[in-house]
Formats: sequence, C-alpha cells, structure tokens
Amino acid sequence: MNEFLPVDANQILVKGEFIVLVYFLAVNGWYMLLLFSSLLEMRRHLLLIADESRHLLLSSTLSPTISILAPAFNEETTIEGSLRALLALQYPNLEVIVISDGSKDNTVQVLIERFDLVPVKTIYEQRVKTKPVRSLYRSSTYPALVVVDKENGGKADALNVGLSFAKGQLVCAMDADTLIESDGLQRMIRPFLYATDVVATGGTIRVVNGSQVKFGRVVKPRVPTNALAGMQVVEYLRAFLFGRLGWNRLGGNIIISGAFGLFRRESVLSAGGYLHDTVGEDMELVLRLKRLSFERGGPGKIAFVPDPVAWTEVPESLKVLGRQRDRWHRGLADVLWRHRRMLWNPRYGATGLVVFPYYAFVELLAPVIEAVGLVSLALGLIFRIVDWNFAALFYLTAYGLGTALTAFTLILEDLSFHRYETFRDRALLFWWALLENLGYRQMTVYWRLRGLWKFLRGRKDWGVMERRGFQAPATSKAGG
Repeated sequence: MNEFLPVDANQILVKGEFIVLVYFLAVNGWYMLLLFSSLLEMRRHLLLIADESRHLLLSSTLSPTISILAPAFNEETTIEGSLRALLALQYPNLEVIVISDGSKDNTVQVLIERFDLVPVKTIYEQRVKTKPVRSLYRSSTYPALVVVDKENGGKADALNVGLSFAKGQLVCAMDADTLIESDGLQRMIRPFLYATDVVATGGTIRVVNGSQVKFGRVVKPRVPTNALAGMQVVEYLRAFLFGRLGWNRLGGNIIISGAFGLFRRESVLSAGGYLHDTVGEDMELVLRLKRLSFERGGPGKIAFVPDPVAWTEVPESLKVLGRQRDRWHRGLADVLWRHRRMLWNPRYGATGLVVFPYYAFVELLAPVIEAVGLVSLALGLIFRIVDWNFAALFYLTAYGLGTALTAFTLILEDLSFHRYETFRDRALLFWWALLENLGYRQMTVYWRLRGLWKFLRGRKDWGVMERRGFQAPATSKAGG
C-alpha cells in the first residue's frame, strides 16, 4: 500500500476508481444499444418517407390547423427575417402568433412597420393565468399573423398567452430567432396523421453558425470554423440523430427542444400550460403530458421525427455557452425532481422503468461521476496507486469509444440527410469530433456541476444570451 496515504484513503480511491469503471462500462453499453436502435429507427423512417406524397398534404384543406407560438424578447435584429420565414412555410392551415414579452427595444415597432400591423380589441379566453396583455395587433398584409404585446413574465408566460390566443388544433412552440425549413411543419405533423395517441412531436435542431442565410432561409449549410460552434454542431447531431432517434424504440422521448416542438393544444391547456417557476419549461411540459397520460388516460406518445429541421444560433464564447449549459442542467434537475414519483414506478410503463432512470442516473449524474473519476485518477497517479500504463489505456479507450460513437453519428447523417455536401465540411466535422474530448467535454462537466450546485441552492435565473443575429450583431436575454 502506498506509503504517502493512510490505508483508508487508499481504499477510498480504489473503490472510487472501481465505481467509475463500472459506470463507464454500463453507460457505454447503453450508448451502443441506443446507437443500434437509432440505426433501426432511421431505416424505418427512410422507408416510410420514400413511399409518401407530401404534396397531397400541402393541398389538403383538411390538414389540422397549426398555430406557431413565437415568444420574443428584444429580438429587433432577427425578428423580421425569422417571421418572414415563418409566413413562407409550406403548410395550408397556418397561424403565426408572435408574443413580445415586454421587449425593451424596438421589437414591436419593427413588426408594426414591416408587417403593416393594426391594433384590434384584446378579447380572448384566458384559460391559464398570465401577465397582462398590453396590445393585440393583426397584419393587414398577412391575415395569418397575430402579434401580442404583453408585460414581461418570461418565456413560459409568453407561451401561455400564445396558447390563449391560438386557434389551431396543434401548436408549434419555438424561439423567435429559430429558422424552420420551408417543409418542416409538413414533416413534423406526420406522426399526428398516422396515430391518434400522439400528444407531441419534436424535430431536429441544427446549428446555423457559419451557414449562408438569405431571407430567413438557410441556403447553404456550412460547418463553422469557430472551434466552439463547430464542436456544438457535433454535439447537436449526436443528441438528435443518435440519442433522441434511438429513444423512439426504447421507451420514447421525454425531451422536445423548446426551439421546435409540436403539441396538441387542448392537451397542453388541460395540463395547465407551461410552468413559470422552472428554467426547463419545455422538458417539464413534455414529462407532465407523459405522466398525465398514464394517470388520466388520453394521448401520451412523444415522437421524434428526424427530417423536420430548425436552425438556431449557438454561443461562440465560453462565458455565454457556460451560462447555457449551466441553465440546461438546472432545468434537467428541476424537472426530474418535480416528477420523481415516476422513477422505477411500473404505473408509468417504460417511461418510469427505463427512460426516467436513464436521465436521472446517466444524464443528471454524469458530470458528478466524471468529476469523481478525474479527481480519483489524478490522485491515484500522484500517489502511485494507479499505474500510468493502465491510466493511459483507460483514457484512450474512453476517448476512442466516444469518438467512434460520434463518427457513427456523422456517417448516419451523411447516409440519410446529407446536409453537409463538401469535403471541407465533412473534414471539419471529423476534426471537431476528434477535438471534442480534449478539453471541451471537461469544460461542460464543470458547467453542469455548477448548474447542479445552483439547483441545490434554488437558483432559477436565466442569465443573458448574446446573439450576433443572422445579418448583424444583436444582444438579447434568452427566454424573456
């Protein structure tokens, strides 16, 4: 036993390393299962869309009406381009509702001037309590456009106001600075047409940084040369094409991105709308809808559809990215704690027995286990408890497995949707995949630990999100 440490300390380090090793093997085994599931799901999906005719849906007046809810807070730079892209979406029965959540800049004025808005009476049924509405506008040029100006109450409050004004059978919750591809809604609605038990669907979020944007459309996707943005492209592809696609077969998803999701409006209102006192309102709503489907009956299937795409801007500074990941992890912790009754509860089917435990013990606790592993490894090497050769082999194995999973995801993207066509883009993707585990991942561990600590202290602030905008620089507070 090492002469520099007492026996108990040596035993603690050895046990810590053993726990980390077992955790590492279990998690990576599950990742392999997710990967295999995603491959099967992608094959099924590609065969499905090869035989359908979306132009029939496009021309059908029987298509369910969709109301797009777009909360905006200080979005004067990006709001016009985003809104014009929404109004140009290829869908027959569409309503667009922009909710200015007490914007302090010229967001509302820009909308009034560029879209010929005229004030109308603010008469509506308030089924969910919200902050007061100041003004209601309709466009004299675009009949489908409604703009609501309300007092600031946060993103959840803005979405609840949008639910009160919406007329659609389905509502699409999104961020005002998100660019939805022209046929995105046609693709997103597919599960609602094929089954009656679907309550929500989510699409793929891709990174717009570095891409060419014209008139609110991504005309040429490109992988960014900025290292921070580039590694997020890899992260997003892995999260959606590997993670969420794989969960379609293994118990279903409990996460739909707040930037692009489609919900049954009546189900959301019956569940009480979006909660105000959480920073993870999108995941909380999805999990609540899932839980209530078991407790009350009714539709409860959450589907991920890989081909509808929305593009979003990601942070290019460590400070802003750290705030975002901190907030995401606080949101995850808060949502899992609120619905902890579902953990290993057979009443909630595969969600309670498989999906919820995965998010609790893998997604939530991963930064804790990784931090323990890094500290144990460092101490073990310093005090010569761990052999250097073993440590190097373990690190190379972990690095190799992580890179291999990411590489499979990139191959899956190239074989299926093939958004990045040039050799330059593919080479950059592979380069960022190689670099991701060399510092970047360790920073995300720190940010997620910080978020967990803030959750334990009861912190629920959003922080500030700086955006450059698609055409010019902009600064806005994320989520209102």
